[in-house]
Amino acid sequence: MAFKTILSNMLIKKSPDELIAVSKKSELKKTLNVFDLIVIGIGAVVGTGIFTIIGSAIQGGPEGVGAGPAIIISMVLAAIACVFSALCYSEIAAMIPVAGSAYTYTYATMGEFMAWMVGWILMLEYAIGNITVACAWTGYLAQFLKGFKHILPHFVTNFPLWLRNDYRYMFAFCDKYGLDPHSQMPFIFDKIPVAINLPAMFIVLVLTLLLIRGVKESTRVASIMVGINMFMIISFIVVGSFYVKPENWVPFAPNGFEGVFMGAFLIFFAYIGFDAISTTAEETENPQRDLPIAILGTLILCTVLYVLVALVLTGTVPLHHIDTQAPIAHAMRMIGKDWFAGLLSVGALCALTSVLLIYQLGTTRILYAMSRDRFLPKSLRLIHRKYRTPHVLTWISGIVVIICALFMDLSISAELCNFGTFTSFIIICIAVLILRKTDPDRLRPFKVPFSPLFPILGIITCGGLMVYSMKFLTTSSLYFPLWLLIGLLIYAGYGYNQKRLEEKAKLMRSAKIMKLDKVEK
Repeated sequence: MAFKTILSNMLIKKSPDELIAVSKKSELKKTLNVFDLIVIGIGAVVGTGIFTIIGSAIQGGPEGVGAGPAIIISMVLAAIACVFSALCYSEIAAMIPVAGSAYTYTYATMGEFMAWMVGWILMLEYAIGNITVACAWTGYLAQFLKGFKHILPHFVTNFPLWLRNDYRYMFAFCDKYGLDPHSQMPFIFDKIPVAINLPAMFIVLVLTLLLIRGVKESTRVASIMVGINMFMIISFIVVGSFYVKPENWVPFAPNGFEGVFMGAFLIFFAYIGFDAISTTAEETENPQRDLPIAILGTLILCTVLYVLVALVLTGTVPLHHIDTQAPIAHAMRMIGKDWFAGLLSVGALCALTSVLLIYQLGTTRILYAMSRDRFLPKSLRLIHRKYRTPHVLTWISGIVVIICALFMDLSISAELCNFGTFTSFIIICIAVLILRKTDPDRLRPFKVPFSPLFPILGIITCGGLMVYSMKFLTTSSLYFPLWLLIGLLIYAGYGYNQKRLEEKAKLMRSAKIMKLDKVEK
């Protein structure tokens, strides 16, 4: 009996009407229009894919082979897998325009427990993804400073490796080149290595302060950075196209089907941007109209840019000379355009800054929704009196990223983020199918065409890429279930009890109101 009660409680859902009613009482300011949403989407998707992960997808990593020039097929494959999920996001975001993204949509379709687990997975996406991008930001900063070696002091243009990398990287670097770790970084008591990614910590701190000031102010900054980013990317395509050598595209797929699939898996890391758009639903002026336009518009624009950049990059630089940390800037140096490489580093810094801003915005808005549902302490969702932003959650998410940047491995964090992205996309497709059955008459400002075929194809394509990659990415495949287990334990030890206390409080309030009504009568 007790088991049945617990199971019944875990499956309790919140109706779309209830979620929308709660969102209308939100203290968040509605300031975003469709242009702001597209800026958020492009800022997250383009910056991440082109400046962070494209080099690794082409070359491969420690646990997976690269796609080579066939990366363009990987990108198309990732876009096809993503378009079905993007359509599902558009339908459900327009129908339930509430903060929390996939977490909120799961609550409306699969119940309390699955909602918590999806929220926990989204934390993996955003927080861990933020660490990945912050580390890449440091790499481009180092590239940018090298351009001032004749102007600035050497300790600035080539500051120590232990001040821009985590200790794992430092040990791997020393092992690769046969160096003594004690000669490359300081040690406390001759045992504890000191290696911190100082620039990454600094930029996260600055953006945390900016987000506390307000979402509109943050998107203005992101708009400027996305504008610079787009100009630099288009310039790279135009300039680099004059140096393309078709022989660099041979062999086209050096690692065959496996390389193409692994490339698609890595590129998918960038498509977390669609989820970031939907997290801002409560701060959008006209969410029913603007969210679908922004989600689908971002997908089309970003995929076109991805393919063009990949064609130019692989055609300009021989495969084994493509840099994994700063591929675009390095390509320009390879053809003797050092001055342009410096400009591209500026563009990359702007792009990655906007990505960091958007990821952290998504993190806080999901935490806000979860706190409002009593899965997290009520005190966390306090709104700043002046700026009307969830400042406590913004600080917490910033501090978590800063701490994790001290020891998280860059490639593992990107892979973990991918597992989270695939899982949330699959759940969104399932949520659309469930709502079509359980609530067929609800107004849908946007509808997924050819349903249930398209949502099912979204589940199959995302699930296929995820399962296939698990055969090779052994480390992250182990960490992902561990993350889910930690989330399960938190729910069992805290979240479940808090939800029952919330229900009890509601019953007591209802009983008190009924008693007062009887007295008045």
